[in-house]
Amino acid sequence: MNTNIFEEVTKGSLQLKNRIAMAPMTRARNEDGIPKSFNAEYYAQRTGAGLIITEGTAISSTSKGVLHIPGLYTAEQTEGWKQVTHAVHGNGSKIYTQLWHVGRVSHVSNQPDRQAPVAPSDIQAANSNAWGYDENGKEGFVISSKPRALETNEVKKIVQDFATAAKNAVKAGFDGVELHGANGYLIEQFLNPFINNRTDEYGGSIENRSRFLLEAIDASIEAIGADKVAIRLTPYGGLHELPHYEEIEETYQYLAVELSKRNISYIHIMDQKSRGSFALPEGFMERFRNWYDGVIILAGGMTKEKSQELLDAGIIDIAAFGEDFIANPDLVERLKNNWPITPPKRELHYGLTMEGYLDWEVYNKN
Repeated sequence: MNTNIFEEVTKGSLQLKNRIAMAPMTRARNEDGIPKSFNAEYYAQRTGAGLIITEGTAISSTSKGVLHIPGLYTAEQTEGWKQVTHAVHGNGSKIYTQLWHVGRVSHVSNQPDRQAPVAPSDIQAANSNAWGYDENGKEGFVISSKPRALETNEVKKIVQDFATAAKNAVKAGFDGVELHGANGYLIEQFLNPFINNRTDEYGGSIENRSRFLLEAIDASIEAIGADKVAIRLTPYGGLHELPHYEEIEETYQYLAVELSKRNISYIHIMDQKSRGSFALPEGFMERFRNWYDGVIILAGGMTKEKSQELLDAGIIDIAAFGEDFIANPDLVERLKNNWPITPPKRELHYGLTMEGYLDWEVYNKN
């Protein structure tokens, strides 16, 4: 199959001007959690991508593990996002927002009244960092605090928080939502038997450990429709102290089959090798392609050549690029014309200044 990454595509519920997505990346520019005009400018600068997936967006006041991230749980936040979606749509791109609950990867300074973060079980990610305030009030990386285990009724409340945020996303003009089921955050914490030792309906078997994910998906589908709901997954990932377990392959096969039944917009898989964690095993994406009947996006160390090979092989439908989009707002044109790629400056990823946010230049071929 000969598929051009730069050509228009209609796949499932997605109609895009090309097969390139901008992956979600936390930028921590919103002190009050409300998107502003500079956020609209930031995303509009990057609308060479057919699909933009926003930074992780908080679904509640207790879902955060990073200071200054935007949310989608108040009317003011929802209103603020409208200028972002309007700007992106004006340039002919589609935009989904990533709905985020970090679970145990949080610090008391991220939580209302400095309460403990919540998780499937009270197991601390003692070597993982949140972004909060230390004991001296200085902002920066801080060790994740010990969480408390969620009560069963609280799990069901968080399921509804995802659905409410999904409704708010549609009100704000988003084309859809991507639930963050990756990178060691709350949804993936439920999947992992070393982090989830619950004895209720959300722990034990693969089916039980997958229940929270599927209930959050189902509630979001009921709220806004399956064609507007997607999820990000990191099979075999290890970020934020998620150990591997024997049933990883079986777990993701089960999820692929269950999500196929629901006819969601897409599954977005990230290969964490690019983040210094475990790589996807040889042949995993080919197997996942056989299990999952739907649109697949892949991120992680993506290049023009790699994306073209995966598309031609029919393994993926859309290629997602991450950090390259931060330092190269015109990344799609650079890829198309084989222009050089500017490396990002990670020390500028977070922060309340515009440095490293709106000041990256497009390529000057003169």
